[in-house]
Order: sequence, then structure tokens, then C-alpha cells
Amino acid sequence: MGDLSHFDERGASRMVDVSAKEPTLRAATASGLVRMAAATLRLIQDRAAAKGDVLETARLAAIMGAKRTGDLIPLCHPLGLDSVTVDLRPAPPDAVEITATAKVHGRTGVEMEALTAVAVAALTIYDMCKAVDRGMAIERIRLEEKTGGARGAYKRDDAD
Repeated sequence: MGDLSHFDERGASRMVDVSAKEPTLRAATASGLVRMAAATLRLIQDRAAAKGDVLETARLAAIMGAKRTGDLIPLCHPLGLDSVTVDLRPAPPDAVEITATAKVHGRTGVEMEALTAVAVAALTIYDMCKAVDRGMAIERIRLEEKTGGARGAYKRDDAD
């Protein structure tokens, strides 16, 4: 299966063995966007959604999601994360921008944890606002940057 690390030479799925790697500080940042009607964004900004404070609920859900990534993605290693930060920024007239950063001193990276945090935040925003705006769209969930590990640093170039 070429260079896909989650498959052995016969094509069988496997969890990558990281036992020989030295723990290092690893960090990853991911981002995404929830597009919505302008009135929905105003409702979020005014903290007037019927289900409560949308952005704070989404932040907590994102952190919880990052912590559970190993339970959600079959071949991810469960990690004892050192830190997860989530930034949710209204982007008038019609969006919320989400950025999440995960950090760990470990043997494997935290890209999936950062991406999961963004996805769960976006889904939470959708869930909390779907009664007033079923047309919301979750867009552009992607890795922005990572540091640590044998393959070195990565930083998204807008040409990527």
C-alpha cells in the first residue's frame, strides 16, 4: 500500500507502532468555517439562541471532541493531551471561523485531535442553530500547521 502507514505490506489495517519513538512536544492547528444566514450570526453574537451560548458550548464540545479522538477515529492513538485551545470568531456578515490547537508531549502527532476539535465545534454550532437556519454549511476544515515529530514542521501555504 505504498507509503500509507496505517496499512501493512499485505494491505491489512494496522495501528502504527510508535513505541520506538522518543516523546517530543508536538502541536497542530486546524481551522474551519460555518457559513450561515446573517440573522443567525446576529443571534449567536447576541447570545440569544434558544439552546444557550452557542460559541461557549461549541468551545467545550471541541475540547471534549479532541480528547475523544482516539475513540472516534479507528486507528488513532489515544493521547493524553497537554492542551487544547479553541477560538471561535464571528466573521460578519455570515460566518463563524473556528481555529483549534492541540499540544502533547508524545510519540505521535496531534493533527487529528485539532481537526476533530474543529469538526465538533462546527457540528455543535449547526446543532444549536438548526431550528432557525437549516441552510448552514460547514466548510474548509483543514490542517493549518504542525510542529514536532520526525517529518518536521508543516505550515499551510494558500497554494496548498
